[in-house]
Amino acid sequence: MKSVLYILPFTILMLFVQLANGQNSVADTMRVEAYISPEGDTIPQSWLPTVEVKSVMTAQQKLNMQNWTRLRNAVYVTYPYALRASVIINEVNGQLVNITDEKQRKAIIKLREKDLKRDFADKVTNLSVYQGKVLMKLIKRETGNNCYELIKEYKGGFNAGLWQTVAFLFGSNLKQPYNPIGEDQEIEKFVREVRKLYGLRG
Repeated sequence: MKSVLYILPFTILMLFVQLANGQNSVADTMRVEAYISPEGDTIPQSWLPTVEVKSVMTAQQKLNMQNWTRLRNAVYVTYPYALRASVIINEVNGQLVNITDEKQRKAIIKLREKDLKRDFADKVTNLSVYQGKVLMKLIKRETGNNCYELIKEYKGGFNAGLWQTVAFLFGSNLKQPYNPIGEDQEIEKFVREVRKLYGLRG
């Protein structure tokens, strides 16, 4: 009797296998795997072939891509200059805060001006007009003042007006604004990329 009880389940299992083979005359080649969830549930999964979707960019899409790339490159090139300039400007402001003697103030400004020229003169003069505009926006971002205000503060109103005129002749403006939640949202995104790259916060 015991031998019959042992054989019976095996016989029933074989019967189900034969019935299944009879119903599926074509071999099933779909790869089915099992995924075990953290809760212990077994879920079947399978892999579908990769599907590639390709399309041709329109002329407007190509233009948008070119503008995006141009702006991103300009930010990556000029942001280190704006960052360094802001450090020097903040240092100058710290040195001038308690100095009222005009001659001493000019001496300090002239000394730091030499530092800026030494570090950036060659590099900045090689920038395009477009990159120069981006740089001025970034200086505004980092210092809170536009270039016109900075020149006026350190070199006087006459020099500020003179350089503003030169900027206008080249299609630029020393009074570049910066609106990170408005027209300059894209620049702000790229700045955050660069800051993350340099391990800087904010």
